Amino acid sequence: MSVIEILTAYRTQLGEGLRVTLLLCAFVYPLGIVLGALVGIARFRWRRLAGIPGLAFSLLMSSTPVIVLLFWLHYPLQYMLQIVVDPFITSVVALTAIMTAIVSDQVRTTLVDFPLQYSVAARICGLTPRQTVFKIQLPIIARQILPQLLFAMVIVLQMTLFASMIGVTELFRVAQRINSDIYQPVEIYSALAVFFIGVCAAMNIMAYWLKSRFKWSFSEA
Repeated sequence: MSVIEILTAYRTQLGEGLRVTLLLCAFVYPLGIVLGALVGIARFRWRRLAGIPGLAFSLLMSSTPVIVLLFWLHYPLQYMLQIVVDPFITSVVALTAIMTAIVSDQVRTTLVDFPLQYSVAARICGLTPRQTVFKIQLPIIARQILPQLLFAMVIVLQMTLFASMIGVTELFRVAQRINSDIYQPVEIYSALAVFFIGVCAAMNIMAYWLKSRFKWSFSEA
């Protein structure tokens, strides 16, 4: 069977796998961004109280392979707690923790590097602290961090493949099932690779474009 024939014959299964993959991202992206932003702000404002635990959490997440984290949350932890959690929820928790760590590092670094002259200029112009935050600081910080968020989203999208290892029927697991039926790994995994390369490349190109554009606008300012 050709790639087109495989995609046509198994479009229902592949569509369901794609739906699960996108659903994982739909949960992880907003949770990871919001929690990461809150943790990053806390690490910046309370450098001892939240900074040290936040740094330890980031180091732990960056040092632990995602497959190890998934398996530990899915088997040992649930055995110790005497509970059974759906693999999808376990995957959301694991990937959210990783994205939270990535985003918190990005937010903290952006806040540390924020040019103080913008805040000084705002005070000279008579803006209140609240107006300075919402009209000056937040727009600039958002534009600086947006490209990094896109890079983080690409990383998480690629990590969804590991969810198949604990039983989540996402796109990669569906591809494995199809391959076990017809055994055409070249065609099946090539099609899967093309999908991920296309999506991730588009997001990376957008991130690089935004990064170069905003960097240029700041330097001109």
